[in-house]
Amino acid sequence: MLQIRRSDQRGHANHGWLDSYHTFSFANYYDPAFLGFSDLRVINEDRVQPGRGFGAHSHRDMEIISYVLEGALEHRDSMGNSSVIRPGDVQRMTAGTGVTHSEYNASSTEVVHFLQIWLLPDRPGYSPGYEQKHFPPEEKRNKLRLIASPDGRDGSVGIHQDACLYSALLDAGAEVGHEFAAGRNGYLHLVRGAATVNGRRLQGGDGVAIQDEACLVLQADEEAEALLFDLR
Repeated sequence: MLQIRRSDQRGHANHGWLDSYHTFSFANYYDPAFLGFSDLRVINEDRVQPGRGFGAHSHRDMEIISYVLEGALEHRDSMGNSSVIRPGDVQRMTAGTGVTHSEYNASSTEVVHFLQIWLLPDRPGYSPGYEQKHFPPEEKRNKLRLIASPDGRDGSVGIHQDACLYSALLDAGAEVGHEFAAGRNGYLHLVRGAATVNGRRLQGGDGVAIQDEACLVLQADEEAEALLFDLR
């Protein structure tokens, strides 16, 4: 079963310095039909104006992944980490027992466009943690590249949940497939471009919840980028 979440059905908030789309309920946007999916709680598509950003704020008991599409995002946190996240980078922050961080557009001239993703951990109370890795485009070209997993296999970042996250950059006409183990669910977010998922057409920003499907076939109608979650 596929449940499609169209881009223009998402929650939207434009604060001037921040233009944000929410796949699931977040902040002042609330829809009881879209509180999350399995252990996936947040997919926010954010565009932050030059020199602006999120001041110091706190989180706890959440696995937070930042995925930059365009521009550069500057990160600082109470663990002493300071970094700039660019396209191809994946940053994982385990909020655990509590962490404070800030995120700013690292450029004074260009907008930063990124996805912020939250997953519930498999238990509360982890020590805060941080990891950042770069995945070159050729590793994702016309294939599903594992970028986050519970055991950090294949060079992916490690997360404290039975979930795997894959990224793909597809040429027009390219096709990739994924098989789900019995009882597993999936969520696909089409970052940009146009594609079909098991015959259903998607445009950039669309998402699809996947249940009771043995496999997924993603075919790009034009150049496209996608994220696929394999979930409990």
